[in-house]
Amino acid sequence: MRTLVPSRFATTIALIVCLCAPLGLLAQAQQPSTPQDSTAPKRVRAVGAIKAINGTSVTVTEDSGAEVTITIQPTTRLVRLEPGQTDLKTAPAIPLSDVQVGDRMLVGGVGSEDGKSITATTAVIMKKSDVAEKQEQQRAEWQKNGVAGVVKSVDAAAGTITLSTGAMGASTLVVHVSKDTIIRRYASDSIKFDDAKPGTLEQIKPGDQLRARGTKSDDGKELAAAEIVSGTFRSILATVIATDASNSSITVNDLASKRPVTLKVGPDSQMHQLPEMFAARIAMRLKASAPGAQGQAAQGRAAQADGGPVHPQGGEERRPGGYGGGGGRAGGPPDFQQLLNRMPAVSLKDLTKGSVVMIVATEGTAQSPSTVIILLSGVEPILAAVSPSEASTILSPWNLSNGAIGGTGDTP
Repeated sequence: MRTLVPSRFATTIALIVCLCAPLGLLAQAQQPSTPQDSTAPKRVRAVGAIKAINGTSVTVTEDSGAEVTITIQPTTRLVRLEPGQTDLKTAPAIPLSDVQVGDRMLVGGVGSEDGKSITATTAVIMKKSDVAEKQEQQRAEWQKNGVAGVVKSVDAAAGTITLSTGAMGASTLVVHVSKDTIIRRYASDSIKFDDAKPGTLEQIKPGDQLRARGTKSDDGKELAAAEIVSGTFRSILATVIATDASNSSITVNDLASKRPVTLKVGPDSQMHQLPEMFAARIAMRLKASAPGAQGQAAQGRAAQADGGPVHPQGGEERRPGGYGGGGGRAGGPPDFQQLLNRMPAVSLKDLTKGSVVMIVATEGTAQSPSTVIILLSGVEPILAAVSPSEASTILSPWNLSNGAIGGTGDTP
């Protein structure tokens, strides 16, 4: 099942997955070794962030979370790769003294029997500062020329994707795909961009969440895509049944299917409590945006044109900073990406039975349950003011990427 929520809920959830930088070039840079016989040393590869350096011994925290000790020999080929560089042959050699904690390392060599150490024959370094600079450039590009929404329809023959965007999916945007468009697809059991695979236009389906960057038309209704990333995610509006901290899981009662759903909570899962005042302000805004409220808004604009008094929708004063100030866009929806980290974090033990939560999770597989990407509690005031489908639109502006929008495209 692709989604467990009312269709209106599903169509208003924005792209919520981490757009972190993929392994890309560095993962392919290590040339495959010549087949070895059973008595030959075991050649292995590791990639991750450097945690510590002690002489010629380097401790690397792999992307899987495991630590491995790397021994740099006098004969080890140690080179520096710039973001965007495509040829290791032109990568300059660097001394170990230039390597710092936080840099990324891809190493190939002979592994120990216990798998905890590697004697390096080749090590490729990407400087932390280089990665940060490239990511900032890409982040700016995605923010300036990016769009996000829920796929409404796909016309593979015409090479177009129609997205539902904006509050409650009220707006549409057409994404044009060409032979040069880079298409990636998230894995069904992962929220990491590292795990996204090359995809095709035919894989993209209505209801999928999609983000694209490229060249926008003058009217902002179309975009010629240079890059697309999409995936199928579960959007669940539910009440808590039970939590299990020992197994890092939560069981909820989905309000759409009326069935219990158990989800994993991983290290990348983001769980936050929506402050009551903040929730009340959002509820007022959503109520003002509901059908029937538009006529009142039109009357207010007419009154303003005639020089009469203006009553903000829902009685809420519109002012710079959005809801409650800070992180919002004047006269528009709040920027939840900026506000998220200001909201109190919650743990499984903080969630009580019967409390209402909004969840966005991975699709999951039969072998791997869905994993929570975002869990938001404290949404009761919103549900008391509007219908569940309308309440769900508070997630629509979100692009919960932890500031790693787009990535470098070639970062380990």
